[in-house]
Order: sequence, then structure tokens, then C-alpha cells
Amino acid sequence: MAGDWTTPARRQPSMTQAGRFIFLNRAGDLDRDGWDGPGQEKLWRYNQHYFDDLNALESVSRLDWHRQLVASWVAQNPPGTGTGWESYPTSLRIVNWIKWSLEQGVTEPSFLDSLFLQVRWLARRLETHLLGNHLFVNAKALVFAGAYFSGDEAASWRRIGFGILRREIPEQILPDGGQFERSPMYHALAYEDMLDLYNLRRCFAPDAIWPESAGCDLGQETLARMRTWLHTMCHPNGELALFNDTAADVAPSVQELDAYAQRLGLPPSAGPQAMHLAHSGYIRLQQGEAIVLFDAAPVGPDYLPAHAHADTLSLELSLRLTRVIVNSGTSVYAEGSERSRQRSTAAHSTVVIDQQDSSEVWGSFRVARRARPHDVHVELERDRQHAFARHDGYCRLPGRATHARSLTLVRNGLLVEDAIEGNFDHAQSRFHFHPGVLVEVDAGGQRGACHLPDGSAVTWHAEGSRPARVEASTWHPAFGVSVTNCCLVLDWATRQCAFQLHWNDASAD
Repeated sequence: MAGDWTTPARRQPSMTQAGRFIFLNRAGDLDRDGWDGPGQEKLWRYNQHYFDDLNALESVSRLDWHRQLVASWVAQNPPGTGTGWESYPTSLRIVNWIKWSLEQGVTEPSFLDSLFLQVRWLARRLETHLLGNHLFVNAKALVFAGAYFSGDEAASWRRIGFGILRREIPEQILPDGGQFERSPMYHALAYEDMLDLYNLRRCFAPDAIWPESAGCDLGQETLARMRTWLHTMCHPNGELALFNDTAADVAPSVQELDAYAQRLGLPPSAGPQAMHLAHSGYIRLQQGEAIVLFDAAPVGPDYLPAHAHADTLSLELSLRLTRVIVNSGTSVYAEGSERSRQRSTAAHSTVVIDQQDSSEVWGSFRVARRARPHDVHVELERDRQHAFARHDGYCRLPGRATHARSLTLVRNGLLVEDAIEGNFDHAQSRFHFHPGVLVEVDAGGQRGACHLPDGSAVTWHAEGSRPARVEASTWHPAFGVSVTNCCLVLDWATRQCAFQLHWNDASAD
């Protein structure tokens, strides 16, 4: 090695006792559930085989548990058998085991033999049919193993891994720093991957020893753009905006990723600012105590919309540290009605036309015809910020309708103006509110108030709609979590509908 390994980003612990876990907010027991029993769903099993806890917060206090867990895995997961040998969990486990070894000095022969065999297995089963983050983590695992081990085979792993990364980094990391699937959660995971690769190169060798890495963009400029993107897509409380498949506690927290970057000696970024992430398609408006995040983005790369929702032109709003308007989030990946509902347009703070989704989401990870934003326009002035976009997702319907949305943010209010061109039978604006917000509708149905947890209130007013109503809904900030919230529904009476919020801005005093 050329340098010291830097402690990576830490997740929350997932082991509660020896052989006991909590993944996706669901408990499990190794003695009862085994490594591949039918009692847990597939995604839970994947997490079990990742071994994230080896490098989680306070992991040194669980070193004995971890040694037992690794020994159990080696003994009970024969090569090529079960979920644990699928390429994706194998890739994440390889990296976690190597990080653990570098951090804790674990080098027992049985551990090294199993690790070497896992890498050899993976090298022949790269997920070139899936591409995206799966192929990226395959390549990352080969690079980690190629640095960790020595010899000709290890060098071949480095060559293969860097060859993939040389192609995939410019494909998957957009010029504005965003990961190309347009999910804040998957972006955070990609940022962690890039920080880990930067860490590895600092630790092991310069380019003179790693000629395979030439031309592979692992530099500080790319990391800085990714960091800026991540902060831009966060609310003031540090939580990720819930666009596409995004949930808390899958990636390390933003605070942990910032601390990791600092330990690596990377320069700090400026605080989040109003910005148009033009290549990704997202827009951040910021005035006084309010921030609005607006989705004028494609659903993802055309060949990989697996983690897309039908959320085009949806928005989220925060005041101070309080999330006010939200999207519904993601709590499940298993195919079924709940997965479909959470991906639907109606589960997001946008407009639904004729009870259809703006993009045809189906299965667990499929999208057919999809909405494409266009005519995007952004004005980021000192005292007034404005964003406009329209999409063609409903042009597949007989009326060939298009939806346009305009947002105007000032220090004490937000104006949302929606319009539809083309023919339609029914249009509905839906605004989902954080569970801590109580929404009231006045007797006439065109005005009301939103009461925030801090005791303050936001008034609202609608134009162009029939009397508003409040529907019960659910919010899903993490896998396995469903929290009751409310949705304000505006059924349109014309071709245009406006929704205005007003609040007192203490920062202006």
C-alpha cells in the first residue's frame, strides 16, 4: 500500500445481537431464518448478504459478532448456491469484506480464500445485461479486489474493472454531477462508490503502479459536482427529496458522506443554493426560509427506467426545517398493487389527467411510454424565482393533452399555476403533505390553512377548481415504513388551475 486506508462513510447498525438483524425496518434471526429461507423477502435477503454492518457505526464493538457472521456465511453458502451468490450482493459483499479487512486487520486464511473465490466467481458473471448501478458495483468490486490481492489474476480484475468504469463513469455521472437514474438515493450510493474508489487509489498506489486506471475519471472535480448535486436535492433538515425510488437509510446519510469527504481531504462545498441541474432536469428554488424542489427531469435513461416513478412536474416544499409538501416515497420493491400505487402519478404532488399515469409504470421496475419534459425555463432572481416546464406524457391519450406547470417563489409565498392543452375529461391537482402538517379547508372549499408542527400556519387559496377536499394518504420515507398523511385534491373546473400558499417569513424581519 502507498498510504493509509481512510475510514469510509458509516451506515446505521443493522445487527442488534449476534445473528440478529434489522433490514428494511424488519427484524430477522439467523438461527430461525437462515441465509436463504423463505421467511424473508428478496430485498431483505439481499441486504443480509451485503454485510453492511461490518463497516457501520461503532462496528469495532461488534467485531466478534462479525467474525462469527463471516464464518457462518462461508460455511453455509457453498459456491454458486443461493441468493448470496447473485452478482449484485456478491459485489457489495466483496467491497464490504475488503473495507473491513483494511479497517480491522482481518486476514485469516479461510476469509481470504473465500473472498478470492467470490471475486473469481463474479469476474465471470458481470451484469452486462442489466447495466446501470449493477454493472458499476461489479466493476468497483473487481477494482477493490484487484488492489487488495496481488498477482496476474488480480491485475486482470483491475483491468476489467477499470475498463468498465472508464466507460460507465461518463455515462452514469452526468455533467451536472447527478447519477443518470435521477434518484437522489441512487445518486448518494453512486457518490459513496466514487468516494470509495478515490480512497482506494490514495491508499494503494499511484498511476505508475496502476496503469489500468489511466483515463478513468476518479478526480476531485467529479466528486465536487456530485457533492453539490446531492446537497441541491436535499431539504434543509438534510433529508433527500423523494423523487423516483428514494428512501432513507439505504445510502449513508448526507452528513456521513460529507464527513467521509472531509476525511479524504476534499474541499468543502458551499451551502445549497438555488440551481437548475440542467442535465439531470431538477430545479431548486430558494427564497428566505423556503425551498422548492421541482422535477422537470426525464424518468431516467431510456434503456434503464427501473427506478422511475410517474412523478414528472411534481414538487416538494420545505419551510425552515419542516417538510410541508412531499411526494409519497418508496417502501416496497416487490411487485404488486402497493408498488404500483407508490410509483403512480396520483402518489406525487403533481397533476393527474383522466385517472392515468403520466408515464406507464408497470411491474416492479418497468416503464412503457414515458413523459418527456420540454420548454424548461428557469429564472433565479434575488427576490423572485421562477420555473416553468411542460411534458407530453398524456399525449398518448385520445385528447393528446399536455400538462404545463409554472412555479413562482418569493420570500413569503409560492404560486403553482397549471394548464392543460388538448382535450381531457377530468384533471386533478394533488398536493401531498408531510404527516406533521394538518390541512384545513374553509367552508367555500377554495381557501384554507396548513398548520405546521412548529405552531406556524400557511394559508392557501385555489382558483379554477371545484371545492377542494382532503383525502387520507400514506407517506413512505423508508423501506417498510408507511405513515398516515393527507392529500389536498383540486378537481379542475377549467383548463387552468392555480394554487397559492402564503406564510410569514421571519428571515425578512
